Amino acid sequence: MRAFILVMDSFGIGGAPDAQAFGDVGADTLGHIAQVCAVGEADIESRRQGVLDLPNLSRLGLLEASLGASGQYPPGMRTGPVFTGAYGHACETSRGKDTPSGHWEIAGLPTEFDWGSFPQTSPCFPDAQIEELVRKGDLPGILGNCHASGTQIIEQLGEQHLASGKPICYTSSDSVFQIAAHEERFGLQRLYDLAQIAKTIFAPLNIARVIARPFVGDRAGNFTRTANRRDLTTPPHGVTLLDRVAAHGGQVVSIGKIADIFAGRGVTRRLKGANNMTLFDCLLEQADTAPDGSLVFVNFVDFDMLYGHRRDVPGYAGALEAFDRRIPQFEAKMRGDDLALITADHGCDPTWPGHDHTREQVPALFFGPHVNSGNLGRCESFADMGQTVAAWLGLPALETGSVLPVADHLERSDARMP
Repeated sequence: MRAFILVMDSFGIGGAPDAQAFGDVGADTLGHIAQVCAVGEADIESRRQGVLDLPNLSRLGLLEASLGASGQYPPGMRTGPVFTGAYGHACETSRGKDTPSGHWEIAGLPTEFDWGSFPQTSPCFPDAQIEELVRKGDLPGILGNCHASGTQIIEQLGEQHLASGKPICYTSSDSVFQIAAHEERFGLQRLYDLAQIAKTIFAPLNIARVIARPFVGDRAGNFTRTANRRDLTTPPHGVTLLDRVAAHGGQVVSIGKIADIFAGRGVTRRLKGANNMTLFDCLLEQADTAPDGSLVFVNFVDFDMLYGHRRDVPGYAGALEAFDRRIPQFEAKMRGDDLALITADHGCDPTWPGHDHTREQVPALFFGPHVNSGNLGRCESFADMGQTVAAWLGLPALETGSVLPVADHLERSDARMP
């Protein structure tokens, strides 16, 4: 038996019970993208035509999951009469709506504490930590020191960075310190080293991640972030599904930034890709070659990084349709005892104010040759998904989550360790 987890980074479907605590009541990534497509506004028609078309995700139960989460079908979209997956909608119990918390909870480890974050001020970083970073990094200073969209701040400050040699430092509402620098002029290894220094400096503030964001280009208008991003993440605070698989002799294949999100814990092989489509290529390769007992864990980052945070509705819509078209290729390579799960780690509604994640429920779409089609209803925690995968692989139960009845040999139960 093998298991595949496909995380459509930021693909929320609305309706988080605690959205009010995050200022996100009404956020609905799928619903609002579908609404803009259905209305057919001029700015979206210039890049794609017609209603949002996701026949394969719909066949796996996406629209029914959206109905369960938000109370309505995505505008303009209709569900078909045939389902080939077990579908549900999952609530996050972790205290934040950040990437590590979402992924860790999917893997059976909710985050029941608050990460540190930076105030919505400019400057936003503490003077003492920045002075230490400048000294230890041998820097002439920093640029930014504010909350910002990564692509926008590179566009605004990239030329000044090239002229001064000062890295661009910024954050978001997540627990993150990000450093953008030119891959060639500043140096990739120097950027990685600086990120490591920053991780140590900000550790006492309980900052979850430091991200190195290399880019290339020589002037505003042609700056482009490269695929050499590196996330330095605080290690998980307990045992995850990845640890369970590795401890019992299985391979854990990270595709994309999964290994970074879990600080390498439990990962036995790492594969990278420049975009969603190359990541999908890696997934297909692993469907051909991954041995029995493997967990293949993929993060499709473009949904979040390129379209959600940039509030690019047509771009997000096109990326969803491109992803949907490739699902049959993967299904054709699945073995008889494989299990696959499509889900998300949080929302990032591209119609919502600001540039940050949104607190939403996420789809829980299970499929495979022996998966029974049907409605799983509401999962009270993302951890239900990880617990179900653990049961499918015959592993000892995780500490959090309930098994979902996705197949005849799995019954709904609270399988948590005593």
